Amino acid sequence: MRRLAGLLVVPLLLLSTAACGSDDDKGSDSTSSKNGVPAITAGAKFGEKPTLAKGEGDPPKELKTEVLSKGKDDAATLKKGDAIEVNYLGQQWDSTKPFDNSFDRKQPFPLTLGAGMVIPGWDKGLEGQKVGSRVQLVIPPEDGYGAQGQPPTIKPNATLVFVVDILKAKSIPTSAKGSEVAQDNIDLPKIGTNTDGKAPKVTVPKKSDPPKKLVSSYVLESDGAKVKDTDTVSVAYQGLIWKDGKLFDSTYAQGKTQQFALPQVTLKGLKDGLVGKKAGSRLLLVIPPDQAFGDKKQDTIPANSTLVFQVDILAVM
Repeated sequence: MRRLAGLLVVPLLLLSTAACGSDDDKGSDSTSSKNGVPAITAGAKFGEKPTLAKGEGDPPKELKTEVLSKGKDDAATLKKGDAIEVNYLGQQWDSTKPFDNSFDRKQPFPLTLGAGMVIPGWDKGLEGQKVGSRVQLVIPPEDGYGAQGQPPTIKPNATLVFVVDILKAKSIPTSAKGSEVAQDNIDLPKIGTNTDGKAPKVTVPKKSDPPKKLVSSYVLESDGAKVKDTDTVSVAYQGLIWKDGKLFDSTYAQGKTQQFALPQVTLKGLKDGLVGKKAGSRLLLVIPPDQAFGDKKQDTIPANSTLVFQVDILAVM
């Protein structure tokens, strides 16, 4: 089963599909270093876009984490499973040009720590750090993109250098919780109401035609804040094809939650179905083809498919 997140949102870094930096991104030509990591020659403060010097000499063979500025003592400490938002800039050790950064996009990068959404060096290097910290990571190939690299942006066996500003973190519950809402329309799918963190059962009606318009309804209604179209949400979900009830994607099968920065979500029905709903709730979404993938086949999803989603809105950043 393929995770469909890359089709639902505009890929940022995701650190499995590295994006190219702007041609205007220029690092420092100097090769100064501090504590064995490339020096920041401009933009040294938390929140500022940094400029990195080129690495000096041979890079370290093991992951190196340097705390450039530490968050407040009472700030949250990052742990596995937390939903976090960061800004970052990435550069190869022997380069003077960044290959990607979120500062220019003015859109923080969301991820679930320890969920394998990013290269291992990020999961390892950020765990235990405090919100409000600026951290520099020097990541050897085995904790980065390895021998294959990410051509043409990142060469094989590249050591990577990241400056990461940790903006937010939230602990994520395992399930939505709230008042059960009657599912009395026999022509719509039914979704289980278990709250044990396991995948709820989704039953798609076999003899009913799919609705022509978007359906977004509560299964469990919480009392959380309403989701805005500018929010980043942490969700657990299952996606099925209406026609045959076949599951095409599931965070439960992967044992991981997923984060969506809603401004980056390209699947119109998914974004519209989440906006205005309450955090902590479980939803049924039925998305007609014109608000899904239309007449284009996507992996195991046939063209002109109506999609069914069960979505738990676990947290809003």
